[in-house]
Amino acid sequence: MRSALATDSDLLNAIEDRGYRITSTRRVIAGAIEESPDGFTAEQICGRVPGVGRATVYRAIKLFHEVEVICKMALPDGAPRYAVDTGGRHHHHTICTGCGAVQDFRASTIERVLKAIEADVDGQITGHRMEIYVTCQTCLASAD
Repeated sequence: MRSALATDSDLLNAIEDRGYRITSTRRVIAGAIEESPDGFTAEQICGRVPGVGRATVYRAIKLFHEVEVICKMALPDGAPRYAVDTGGRHHHHTICTGCGAVQDFRASTIERVLKAIEADVDGQITGHRMEIYVTCQTCLASAD
């Protein structure tokens, strides 16, 4: 049975399905995250939810990441950036070094390379992560 606060939000449904409560604060944070189609930083979410403490925002982002409804990536400077996981399927990301926009991509070539590498490593590959840094079309167009 869904709580009185349940919505159509994939983020909120995911945490509720795992036994976490949907609080009004988590609802506000989830809304700010879902309004960030090109990815976000924790600081950006803090700025979009006035009245919600920074620690609360960071805890909520950590929870959404733990239940695998958002992806965590590293920018070239090492700072974390997040994006809503748009399908739960294994995928990779491009991250614009100009504006920080995040896009998902799937490439069967990468998976074939990993299978070939597995024969050469001493052990079993249990996962991988790939971010490709790009200059997006919007940033390229604005540079002209």
